[in-house]
Amino acid sequence: MNQPPGVELLLAPNPSLMTGSGTNTFLVADHAAGCVAIDPGPDEDGHIARIIAAAEPHGGLRAILITHGHPDHLEGAASLRERSRAPILAFSREGSPTADATLADEQLVIVGTRRLRALHTPGHRFDHLCFLLEDSRALFAGDLVAGEGTVVIAPPEGDLLDYMASLRRLQALDLALILPAHGPLIDAPAVLLHDYLTHRELREEQILAELAQGPHTVDALVTPIYAEVDPRLHPLAAQSVTAHLLKLEREGRATHDESTPPVWRLSGRGAPA
Repeated sequence: MNQPPGVELLLAPNPSLMTGSGTNTFLVADHAAGCVAIDPGPDEDGHIARIIAAAEPHGGLRAILITHGHPDHLEGAASLRERSRAPILAFSREGSPTADATLADEQLVIVGTRRLRALHTPGHRFDHLCFLLEDSRALFAGDLVAGEGTVVIAPPEGDLLDYMASLRRLQALDLALILPAHGPLIDAPAVLLHDYLTHRELREEQILAELAQGPHTVDALVTPIYAEVDPRLHPLAAQSVTAHLLKLEREGRATHDESTPPVWRLSGRGAPA
């Protein structure tokens, strides 16, 4: 599916295991009324130059929007600001130290006659924003979802309880299109969001089933749950399992001791009857 009118995708040259084919930088324009860039990506001269060139027919860049402060989204922002004079806008300077101003949840960014609504959607990271292009019901989703595969939730920056709440918030928006920061566009948002939530719920059931057999370390949980996954990816799987365990702990369903590594067990509402 193509981008909405006035939206241009510029793929950054930073492919990797974590970024897929690279970071998607998006321009949102209203004819010659200027445009904004969402996630300028890495500090790579050629990519920054392409953003500047793509913005020129629309009257230049008016703002640089950051979905969250991970380097593959933020790193090029300062260079792009220097060359365009456009301010950097993000949820917080704690998450994005180079930001010139911060955006609150539900705050509007005006691009000519178009409106982008900032949505605070923590989970992948505490400072995560999505941007809803209201006239197209199109969501620039950052790393809340991906065009391919799933998203890593890595504590302490990532929080699975918040992440699940953010996914459910998006379910209520009647989206027509999701434009993620990595991978292809998503033309069936309701299906993808349902699948993302179901995937996390099934993983949680697996963890609870293992803990019902007795206390486990994180590594001892990863081994059976991710038995069919390449062992080279098990460190990432361990981050995901840890995120699930911390969610269960916040809900009063699991607890851990102070050993090294910690041993996790069911407690309270998580314990079998």
